[in-house]
Amino acid sequence: MRRRILKWATLLAVLVLVSISLYWAYLYNQVRYLATHDDSRVAEAIVVLGAAQYNGRPSKVLRARLDHAYDLYTGSYSTHIITTGSYGPDPNYSEAVVATQYLTEKGVDPLDIITEQSSLTTHDSVRTASLLVKSRSWKTVLVVSDGFHLYRVKKMFEDEGIIAYTSPAPASPIEVSASQRFWYSLREVFLFSAYRLVDL
Repeated sequence: MRRRILKWATLLAVLVLVSISLYWAYLYNQVRYLATHDDSRVAEAIVVLGAAQYNGRPSKVLRARLDHAYDLYTGSYSTHIITTGSYGPDPNYSEAVVATQYLTEKGVDPLDIITEQSSLTTHDSVRTASLLVKSRSWKTVLVVSDGFHLYRVKKMFEDEGIIAYTSPAPASPIEVSASQRFWYSLREVFLFSAYRLVDL
């Protein structure tokens, strides 16, 4: 009897592990699909996810996102840009303010930029940006970030009732490196799984 119970417990454990592995493989493929497919469409706002800044200047990662958002803005995909990101180790500059300053220097009308600097996490950024979008009776956003980031962000916006189109930053230094691309995408699989577990 004990041997039979152990046999079925082992079989159940194997089935659970296989199921989790298949789910993670599916998620990884979804992450990589959105990372390499530009779904740019006209939207009511372009949302730029924050990244590191150094002494008031955007990091290479943030600059790649902002340059792409600028191209979309000048390409008439939207007349509004939402910058996101709070303060990191540097208490003098938030990611969102640095992003807004950079875009303004490139020629974006400051009146077309909404600066949201209270968000510490991706989830915070999505939730707060969604509130800003809804307060203006908008329904669509065009999200700019590194490719690996977009699957989770898109799902988060959808959970907030916002239609999100995605456009990966083509000059992302993370996506250029094969090893970084893999590890950051794998990290997204675990982060998205954790996000869904919290929902449950």
